[in-house]
Amino acid sequence: MTNPITITTAPCCWGVDDVKNPHLPAWEKVLDEAQTAGFGGLELGPYGYLPLDLVRVSDALDKRGLKIVAGTIFDDLVSPANRDNLLRQADEICALITRLPKPETHPGQRYAAPYLTVMDWGHDVRDFAAGHSDRAPRLDNEAWQGMIDNICAIAALARDKYGVRATIHPHAGGYIEFADELQRVVDGIPADLTGLCLDTGHMAYSGMDPVDTLRKYWGRVDYIHFKDIDAKIYAQVMEEHIRFFDACAKGVMCPIGRGSIDYQSIRALLSELDYGGYITIEQERDPRNAGSILDDLAASRSFLALAGF
Repeated sequence: MTNPITITTAPCCWGVDDVKNPHLPAWEKVLDEAQTAGFGGLELGPYGYLPLDLVRVSDALDKRGLKIVAGTIFDDLVSPANRDNLLRQADEICALITRLPKPETHPGQRYAAPYLTVMDWGHDVRDFAAGHSDRAPRLDNEAWQGMIDNICAIAALARDKYGVRATIHPHAGGYIEFADELQRVVDGIPADLTGLCLDTGHMAYSGMDPVDTLRKYWGRVDYIHFKDIDAKIYAQVMEEHIRFFDACAKGVMCPIGRGSIDYQSIRALLSELDYGGYITIEQERDPRNAGSILDDLAASRSFLALAGF
């Protein structure tokens, strides 16, 4: 690959998705193990996991040689009544990440990190339909526009106040998951306001081909997530009435290279398109299933290194 790529990680590899979960590891432990696993950077994780304390977090990162490459909004993007909450999160997250030690900007990056990754979440009817485009209800035009307006407000605040690029992340179990919804987002939001964070695992989980989708939307892709899917467990959970993170607790996400996603073709595509910047490894799990985290991260990193990343 011509342009440099830095492989980073995220707290979801430790099962950190819901800050109310009583089984989450201490954030300092996540930083310790991210350092031990050889990563130079990671994402901030869901709002409220790492403290919004500049001095405390800066010291913790510096001590471990880590950088924050993205903050995350993982919340209900649909409800107009949630606008103030979303903007407060965006403001507080951007205020923190822009004052932390800054990640290096690589040749080939369109926008400098850290990013603000924006994901819709919190709707039971879509959570239970994750991966099932045929049974997942779609938003009507009014509700869809309300979601777009919320995203645009978040992105404008991040850009205009902090110079942070917002990237929209289609996520299994949210109202931006399937191919038609991704296209509708791209059509509805101008490129100068938001980019995309495309995730190989979420694309595959929703029935999209990661290589084809990355190529199709390459003009909007600013940041990438890698994960892999255990084909056998995926087939099983697709036959169940199950929430997305309950499927993850069963092991549907596996170390990269042990699943069904064609990373040789992804590497060839990224080489052809000369991607430079950051790729974040993720592997959602139940935080109580913590024993294999470092082994899984090592397996993912080893596979990617052998694949040329």
